[in-house]
Amino acid sequence: MDWQALWLTARLATIVSGILLVISVPLAHWMVFSRRRWTFLIESVVSLPLVLPPTVLGFYLLMAMGTRSPLGRLWIDWTGHPLAFTFEGLVVASLFYSLPFAVQPIATAFSQIDPTLREASATLGASTLRTFFRIVLPLSIEGVIAGAVLSFAHTVGEFGVVLMVGGNLPGVTRTVSISIYDHVQALQYREATVTALFMLAFAFAVLLAVYGLRRRPLAAAPLA
Repeated sequence: MDWQALWLTARLATIVSGILLVISVPLAHWMVFSRRRWTFLIESVVSLPLVLPPTVLGFYLLMAMGTRSPLGRLWIDWTGHPLAFTFEGLVVASLFYSLPFAVQPIATAFSQIDPTLREASATLGASTLRTFFRIVLPLSIEGVIAGAVLSFAHTVGEFGVVLMVGGNLPGVTRTVSISIYDHVQALQYREATVTALFMLAFAFAVLLAVYGLRRRPLAAAPLA
């Protein structure tokens, strides 16, 4: 087992899922409850990583992080080193790649809330923010948890985007999936099998957690 790659992957997935949770909740709320006609354009952009090949997305992200790009030059001026082929670059790439896996479960949970509950809250004088924290978020907590779990798991399993943007630098950008690939390339099938079995067990545990949450009924307190 490549413990260094495992620790790096766990750290990457934790950071990415935490940031995505902060981003995805307000984004999903806006996508579901906004009345603007061009909302579907934002939904399409958010869902792009679902249909784009990882190498294509990784290529464009690599170009965006390059030393000749505005983002790349800004990062060099700020930190003194390039963004591509660094752990920070992996975080940025993973945020884009795993975004739909965080947003969509949360948006689905928001869309299933009875509109009359929000209307009643507004009628009683509650602000939009108060309605969100007292009505919308508690009734959607399973979707929020599912989004966090799925984004964490998806980040753990990344390969194409990680390889394009981060390369294969031990202790810096080599994740578990790349470690398995390296073992296979070196004909080290025993090491690859051990790591792959660990990933299989992890993936199964994630699916159990997500589907277990979906089977729980959403119980709303009766209105007085």
